[in-house]
Amino acid sequence: MKLLLLCLFVGVLLYSGYSSMGRNRTLGDFFLGGRAMGPWLSAFAYGTTYFSAVIFIGYAGKVGWGFGAAALWIVLGNTLLGSLLAWLVLARRTRIMTARLGAMTMPEFLEARYQSRAMKLYGALVIFLFLVPYSASVFMGLSYLFNQIFGIPYLYAALLMCFLTALYLVMGGYRAVALTDVIQGTIMLAGVGMLLYYVLGAPQVGGLFQGLQRLAQVDPGLVSLAGPQGRWLPLAALVILTSLGPWGLPQMVQKFYAIKDEKAIRPAMVVSTLFALVITFGAYFTGSLTHLFFDKLPVDPASGKPTPDMLMPVLIHSTLPELGATLILLLVLSASMSTLSSLVLVSSSAVSIDLVQSLWPRWAKQYGVLIMRLLCCLFIALSLIIALVKPGIILSLMAMSWGTVAGAFLAPYLYGLFWRGTTPAGAWAGTLTGLGCSVVLSLYYQLDPAVIPLVGSLAMLIPLVVVPAVSLFTRPLPVEAVERAFGPGAVPGRQTSLKYKEVEST
Repeated sequence: MKLLLLCLFVGVLLYSGYSSMGRNRTLGDFFLGGRAMGPWLSAFAYGTTYFSAVIFIGYAGKVGWGFGAAALWIVLGNTLLGSLLAWLVLARRTRIMTARLGAMTMPEFLEARYQSRAMKLYGALVIFLFLVPYSASVFMGLSYLFNQIFGIPYLYAALLMCFLTALYLVMGGYRAVALTDVIQGTIMLAGVGMLLYYVLGAPQVGGLFQGLQRLAQVDPGLVSLAGPQGRWLPLAALVILTSLGPWGLPQMVQKFYAIKDEKAIRPAMVVSTLFALVITFGAYFTGSLTHLFFDKLPVDPASGKPTPDMLMPVLIHSTLPELGATLILLLVLSASMSTLSSLVLVSSSAVSIDLVQSLWPRWAKQYGVLIMRLLCCLFIALSLIIALVKPGIILSLMAMSWGTVAGAFLAPYLYGLFWRGTTPAGAWAGTLTGLGCSVVLSLYYQLDPAVIPLVGSLAMLIPLVVVPAVSLFTRPLPVEAVERAFGPGAVPGRQTSLKYKEVEST
């Protein structure tokens, strides 16, 4: 049964890539699907990229074990701030301005908005340094998963994952990714539903309200809004990191660039918000119930040490039937593959679009799609090499990559969308502050996983103050550059449908 469902899943991926291959005539078609993605494709692409396997295998168990039902604050933050408000505030404005400026990537947007080629090159370098190793860590997780479930050696599992990702991504580009995200998102929803059904129905839980009562008997702090011992600061840091982070991550913002038109934004926002609510509630609420199944942390067979990373795998194996466990396996695979494909696509664009077009524009114009496909293969191969080496630093580096990338881009991107007075000096001050804060503090605390969420949150919040403070005292952009971005006489956030059509025509 497991092998049959896996083969069916792989077949869907390859068919999506093959069916989308003929539509990629330009670089815009390959990277953004021709800016013609409808609401369902956009919503599922956003949601499946947002939530990777880490939420089910890592964070759900760790956060649920440490904070109990207070982990539901992360559900609230991811749903309202990370999904609903992100679409409500950013989607329409991003689609209009990037179309007006002709920008396909975050570095291109920064270059056009702040009239700075150096900022484009800087942005490409940040993406390359911190997202390519991130994709390597996803390969590592998938390879370990296949090794444990199917008994496939780690090397062969890694090669299989790289080949599969390269094949369907290189064939179909963003359109193929978006099509498969709908299938993967549906699998994730079904898997979460089955996970909640069997966990709540387990004798240890006995239903929703009975489970909460039993959890309170174990430790009243496990059902407190502040969590055990009132540790609100690390919990708040996790909420900010995982909810505000998507506002500045290139692989998330790309979904707004590619959406078809203004009418598609509202339904996409609704679908994406509901998706986030179901996925995060299923993961974190299940994780909060782990104290009912375990008296102490389970032991990792490889290291022989107790670890919260084994909470969810052991819980799933012991509670769900074979069909349910297989569906959860596909859930984890779907979450990982969707995130991985987006990471590879954005990382490749950092070179093919942001560097090659700047340094060799003729090549980019004539061979843009071919260069993008070759670079996808190159970055997958590079990620494979890192994954095969399996350095311990990779996992810690990935823990800080989310905060580092979001910290570098969030403030310049957000203020660039809505405030005419943002200056190049302000944008530079903000992006360097976010990057420096994350890297310096992470290294100072020796990549301590307990501290990195707080470091990432500070890396995103501090630049939000730095950018306007520096912009108020530095030279503004020429009026022509501002009007090119906002339109003559335009008020940020108040474009009419007519103005939107004018942007589309340009």
